Amino acid sequence: MTEHEVLIAGGGPTGLMLAGELALAGVDVAIVERRANQALVGSRAGGLHARTIEVLDQRGIAERFVSQGQTHPVVHFHEIPLDISDAPTRHNYVLGLFQNHIERILAEWVGELGVTTYREREVTGFVQDEHGVDLALAGGESMRAQYLVGCDGGRSVIRKAAGIEFAGWDATTSWIIAEAETAEEPKWGFQRNANGLHAIGKSSDGGARIVLTEAQVKLASEPTLREVSEALVAVYGTDFGIHNPTWLSRFTDMTRQAVAYRNRRVLIAGDAAHVHAPVGGKGLNMGVQDAVNLGWKLAQVIKHAAPDTLLDSYHAERHPIAARVLRDTMAQVALRRTDEGTKALGDIVSELLASEEPRRRLVAEISGLAIRYDFGEGHPLLGRRMPDLDIVTREGSLRVFTLLHDARPVLLNFGERFESDMTPWADRVRIVDAEYAGEWKLPAMGSVAAPRAVLIRPDGYVAWAGDGGVAALAVTLARWFGSPRAAA
Repeated sequence: MTEHEVLIAGGGPTGLMLAGELALAGVDVAIVERRANQALVGSRAGGLHARTIEVLDQRGIAERFVSQGQTHPVVHFHEIPLDISDAPTRHNYVLGLFQNHIERILAEWVGELGVTTYREREVTGFVQDEHGVDLALAGGESMRAQYLVGCDGGRSVIRKAAGIEFAGWDATTSWIIAEAETAEEPKWGFQRNANGLHAIGKSSDGGARIVLTEAQVKLASEPTLREVSEALVAVYGTDFGIHNPTWLSRFTDMTRQAVAYRNRRVLIAGDAAHVHAPVGGKGLNMGVQDAVNLGWKLAQVIKHAAPDTLLDSYHAERHPIAARVLRDTMAQVALRRTDEGTKALGDIVSELLASEEPRRRLVAEISGLAIRYDFGEGHPLLGRRMPDLDIVTREGSLRVFTLLHDARPVLLNFGERFESDMTPWADRVRIVDAEYAGEWKLPAMGSVAAPRAVLIRPDGYVAWAGDGGVAALAVTLARWFGSPRAAA
């Protein structure tokens, strides 16, 4: 039987990112993927938000994506463009880049890290015991791992086999999406009628990318070209001579979230853990960030540097974040209704977002820059992403994010070294003395007091700030990176 320390079911963006995180930590990880290659039918998800680009920057690969996409200085809530150019981040934009390119770049990175991918393997279920998980594949083949992570989408076989409830709400709206050629030039941009909002833009291959709101809710299944043609005629009075489709699909605003992200040695991430309407482009971004939250924790458990209970913090941290995003997308779908009451509500929301404070707050929320994990009371940085400051160290000037390229925690000490014995964690935590004289600015919050020191987790979030005292530092180190007795 083939064995690995971790098996990932699904080689989409979430599975690829998780594989990369585990490989950086020296974990024997493999991806099990049903596709024969990384190619996708259709361009699918269309971009990366600021915090996701920061996450990629923390691993030193952001430029691979930025160089292939197009930057836009706004995020959208409903149909309202919100300026993000003043957000305190190097990546104060949305990166327009379709999922097929995002997957290709991630797959190249994962390949460089030596991750094994088993292709054309259909996962059918699993059995877990006290020491590991046996993954069952179509045809009778099986594989074994210490842990299994389901990154296999909204219809996740892993989630279902784990018996994890997928709670939420059924669809209220459905859309047809098509990528095809047209004999006539379409009416580019947005169009509204009694059914809702429709759009036609250019696809990645130069054809038309069409999204149409349907008059009646239909299940998420593949529509026919005739259905697309009829829907176009109903909205535009013509189908623009649509032909030669490369992708036809239907999606809905069904909104569901797994009640648990873990069942003993089995975990789920990305769409396997949460699905929602695609408005706002949050799904792929959430999956990548799920992976970065989980990866370093799972690696430490595999390496016996931290107890298995560390994995419980994955659900505790990521479940509330996804729940908030689901609320956001439900609100945006509601604002797309065409009745006069909803239009009036939309006008009021637009007026509110024209003010600076609401705009800044919502920009931080949409972009992912406002995420704060609940680590208790303390410095404003606690639980938030570490800003990518330009610091000066013994090695010279550098950016904070460069210290996270190898996915290891970092203790950044500013000014005089404080009294604390770091020896028991020296094999796990990098200690860097640094100088920084600039302003500390957080999204939506503005300027905050400079901390004496910060402990940065591998996912880029501040686990401890110096104002908490050195005794609290020892407790925090043990919480996230294991007991000092576990030091090698």
